[in-house]
Amino acid sequence: MYVKVISRRLFRISKKEKLIPLLQSLRKSAEKEKGFISRSTYSSMNDPGEYIVISEWETADDWIRWINKKKVQQLQWDIDSILGEKTLFDVYLPEDF
Repeated sequence: MYVKVISRRLFRISKKEKLIPLLQSLRKSAEKEKGFISRSTYSSMNDPGEYIVISEWETADDWIRWINKKKVQQLQWDIDSILGEKTLFDVYLPEDF
């Protein structure tokens, strides 16, 4: 059963230059992983410093296996260090109603 993972990050526009290469590396890493289907990034119309990434994976286990890789953990730590706060992750399962 596929899942959607929503990653939420808050950052100031002035830090965008430092973050973009890290976020691109994170994306490229995910795209190579077993179970990865797609991803999209959105910015908030109400808060230009708020971004969400919605990624789709074949299973939650596929996403967990990827997010727990040492290289991914290091990239995530680097991103969170620049942001000054942790990225929030939520995993959603599809409903059939």
